[in-house]
Amino acid sequence: MNTGSTWWERGWPPVAVVLVLLLVWEGGVRISGVEPFVLPSPTRIASDAIAVWPRVWLHTLATLRITLIGFAAGVAAGVALAVAMHMSRRVKTGMYPLLVISQNIHPAALGPLLMIWFGFGLTPKIIVIALVCFFPVVVALTDGLTQTDRTMLDYLRMLGATKGQLFRKLELPHALPSLFSGLKIAATYSVMGAVIAEWLGGDKGLGYFIQFSRNQFATSRVFAALIIIIVLSFALFGIIALLERVLLRHRRRGLKGEMP
Repeated sequence: MNTGSTWWERGWPPVAVVLVLLLVWEGGVRISGVEPFVLPSPTRIASDAIAVWPRVWLHTLATLRITLIGFAAGVAAGVALAVAMHMSRRVKTGMYPLLVISQNIHPAALGPLLMIWFGFGLTPKIIVIALVCFFPVVVALTDGLTQTDRTMLDYLRMLGATKGQLFRKLELPHALPSLFSGLKIAATYSVMGAVIAEWLGGDKGLGYFIQFSRNQFATSRVFAALIIIIVLSFALFGIIALLERVLLRHRRRGLKGEMP
């Protein structure tokens, strides 16, 4: 009962705000008489989205596909580099400045080069998404690994634990909250990266659909695509948050079971 009431108490304020904004938006458009191609009403957006839903759904699936692939690639590369930097001070000294420099290059600026090098297929799009997801994962996990309890670390070293055992048994489990913080940021960035990649080239995906609709002054369809992008971002964020809750709860239970 308490859990349900807490969920309701947290959920209804933002829902109420969104409903009020939609009502104000709808009423403002109807009263002002603004042209639909300038600012369509929510009902116009909904009706147009329903009318072209089969096409929108195909573009959504295309965007979701490259988002998941790029996210997985970026996370895998980010975790691997963070572990390598943690295990080797030389790797960290050499790579960390390059990581910071890489964030000064916007994916939209790098995209044309990737298109020249790899063509207009999936490869350049996945690279763009992976680069967007890569940095928050690396930074979050690297910081988390350096914040391990020093007392426990020294104690396990005194017991003769190897560097690998310290990493598996102590450092990585304690870094999980930091890692999930990076994953949640990367999850939301991944959808944005996919849309940017689709703007740069291709014939499917929500980014392409937005460009096509804009050229036809179909503003309501642009809004519909934006809403879907927001929903996808929230969905990925929610999945990572749920996974975090389950794994950290399991970890806490494991720690309690190990206590004498």
